[in-house]
Amino acid sequence: MYNPKKIESECQKFWEKLKFDQITGEKKKYYVLEMFPYPSGNIHMGHVRNYTIGDVIARFYKSNNYNVLHPMGWDSFGMPAENAAMINKTDPKSWTEKNIKNMKAQLKKMGLDINWDRELSTSSEDYYKHQQKIFIEFFNRGLVYRKDSEVNWDPVDKTVLANEQVIDGKGWRSGANIETKVLSQWFLKISNFSEELFEDLKGLKGWPEKVKIMQNNWIGKSEGCEINFQLVGDINTKIKVFTTRPETIFGATFIGLSYNHPISKRFENSPDFLKFAKGVKKIATKRKLFDKAEKEGFFTSLYVNHPFIKDYKIPVYFVNYVLSDYGTGAVFGCPGHDLRDNVFAKKYNIPIKVVIKNSKISENKPTQSSDNEIMTNSAELNNLSVKDARKKIIVQIEEMGFGTKKITFKLKDWGVSRQRFWGCPIPILYLEDGTVQTVPEEDLPILLPEYPKDPSPGNPLDNNEQWKNVKCKVTGLNATRETDTLDTFVDSSWYFLRFCDPNNNKKIFDIDKVNHWMPVDQYIGGIEHAILHLLYSRFFMRALKLCGYNVPIEPFKNLLTQGMVNHETFRTIDNIWVEPKDVEYIKNKYYTKNGIEIIKGKSVKMSKSKKNTVNPEEIINQYGADTARLFMMADSPPERDLEWSQSGIRATFKYLKKIFNFLKKSNFIFIPKSSIHNLKANKEALLTNDYIGKITSDIVNHRFNTAVAKIRQLSNELLKINSKNKELFNHCWSIFVRLIYPFTPHFSEEMARPTLKNNVSISKIPWPSEELIDKSNFENVNIVVQLNGKKKLVLNIEKGLGKDQVTEVISKIKPDLMPEFKNTKRVIFIQDKIINFVK
Repeated sequence: MYNPKKIESECQKFWEKLKFDQITGEKKKYYVLEMFPYPSGNIHMGHVRNYTIGDVIARFYKSNNYNVLHPMGWDSFGMPAENAAMINKTDPKSWTEKNIKNMKAQLKKMGLDINWDRELSTSSEDYYKHQQKIFIEFFNRGLVYRKDSEVNWDPVDKTVLANEQVIDGKGWRSGANIETKVLSQWFLKISNFSEELFEDLKGLKGWPEKVKIMQNNWIGKSEGCEINFQLVGDINTKIKVFTTRPETIFGATFIGLSYNHPISKRFENSPDFLKFAKGVKKIATKRKLFDKAEKEGFFTSLYVNHPFIKDYKIPVYFVNYVLSDYGTGAVFGCPGHDLRDNVFAKKYNIPIKVVIKNSKISENKPTQSSDNEIMTNSAELNNLSVKDARKKIIVQIEEMGFGTKKITFKLKDWGVSRQRFWGCPIPILYLEDGTVQTVPEEDLPILLPEYPKDPSPGNPLDNNEQWKNVKCKVTGLNATRETDTLDTFVDSSWYFLRFCDPNNNKKIFDIDKVNHWMPVDQYIGGIEHAILHLLYSRFFMRALKLCGYNVPIEPFKNLLTQGMVNHETFRTIDNIWVEPKDVEYIKNKYYTKNGIEIIKGKSVKMSKSKKNTVNPEEIINQYGADTARLFMMADSPPERDLEWSQSGIRATFKYLKKIFNFLKKSNFIFIPKSSIHNLKANKEALLTNDYIGKITSDIVNHRFNTAVAKIRQLSNELLKINSKNKELFNHCWSIFVRLIYPFTPHFSEEMARPTLKNNVSISKIPWPSEELIDKSNFENVNIVVQLNGKKKLVLNIEKGLGKDQVTEVISKIKPDLMPEFKNTKRVIFIQDKIINFVK
């Protein structure tokens, strides 16, 4: 009988003895990689789905004679481990290592074909030693700098967050409202590569379009013009404005500045301005609030000269809808053709000028103009198209010397300083003479000290005088270590390179090994990393190349972004969440096991807070890893969200149990390399042969759900084979076992192992090819079905069928016609041509 727990345990012991991870350069390579996990302590259903997808791909390509690299590592630095360690009165290192051990054991239960000999952890000194080398190389190449900067401060995690880590004004991990602080921070010059990062997205044919669009929007390339507006009464001050619509310059009626524009220093003692600036700061990082906030301004009493209209002075305002992180932190307001400017102008009684014909302005929304519309009220630009006017005005601006054509990007440099203990130490020394230098390479790695038993709030490194204060070996001067550690997104921006050569103690990696494996052929991870991790990884490749490393310019050739795993939610009338396993369905209502009526809510992403999670280990223990794997692949396309279903899991288990017991009862013998040449050609062999191509195509194109559907269709057909025809039975079912193998490796191993000798695993058996079968006896023909000589339908059926067989086919395909054919006097039948029912 089918006992998945026993079978899978035995298979895993068997696999432990085999050398799965022998990798040579003889075959064509395939590098498949999932975004490595944070070691939280337990795997969740998102992990099960993510790593099953990768494992199916890896096993498939191995079976097709590819040299597959499928490694695993741990994104093990970070604030969550530090917070958890404090709560549990331990240190982050012990906490993390314990979690890694537990999660590794859980992942092994899933039957993942992982190159565990290449396992790495970002919190290991063997890893972050090389990361410190990379930082120093970036520093020496001018890709790293330090400056005072307004930063996003998480008051709960007490650390700086990058813009990408602030979601609707809240910390991406803590959920706390983000504050603004000025701190001295280290930055990586990602903006140096803005143009490359933007343009090279076009060549990523294997990436989802939505991911490329998200990165395009984040990088934010804008082509336009930078214009210098002269401040009235101050010949030394000009306000630079970048605009993508310079042709609307004649419609400019005010200047809008960000609250922290350099002009703001003139108003540091103005209570009204400070109140205004404070209000903007509150919503600056909260995208939704910022976009919807009522338009507010502060009049500076300053004016600038209009560059094209003599004696026309334009008022200067600070406005709450312009920020300094895009362009120059200043805009010229054109309320005739911009919605926000229009609303602002109406509120502050600023003139509204229309400079494009037929651009009607409604009460709420100025009409957006197209490049083909015609200019008006614009001097020499009158009667030109918007497109032509744009070209002409840029030439004039440049010729007159108060502006220039320019391309700008929204992408800002990456702030990587984090005020925390559990991260990669930054290899920088501050010398007593005021100079800054990198730590000598021979002194790497800079190791973290022991975590304090009773840590005080803030960064423990900053409070550790013994670790912090050192002597510089190069100069002999007293020095202080940098106490900030690196953002964990630095850790994950190059780990895929280290996997190519994880045990190299001398080098960051061997370039030949990197160029053998890279780029990653198939990368798998959530859409939530479309900007953060993926963009930073692309930057790292370009930065390393600038440092002299001959690495591929793009890290990931193909990208698959899997959807979430959702589950329905339940709560009491008091809004207390209830776990699904504690819910009972009685007479069309839901109750807790204590008899309290509860409300069924929406199906949403599994989360601990809503208590709608399912423990993968419980599912594996009850139904087996193969059941979980097959269900995950069968439910929906990988890029879509998956709806968890307990009934679906039970149905999948029932299916595997049915096939397993049937094959065991039928004394099935697995044939490693089945051949049909000595068999008499038959429908079942042809059908099985056809399914090989269909299922192969589905797996290659990541249509895993349809591949599983076809596998089940095939098994339904094969159940009809008479097991006494041993050669045919074993041939067809051996093909089935090999086709389902990437999805259910334990099941397939159990079916194949009695046949295989010398400790050979089914993982070493080649993927079935479409067998060469003589199909001449199975050509289809069109046969006309008539009633009293009138055509009723045309059937495309197998050649050579007799009258009774054709009649049986009609009854199955068109059962609604059979009553018409009853009580016929005779049937005229010409084989392969016609059947005529005569009444």
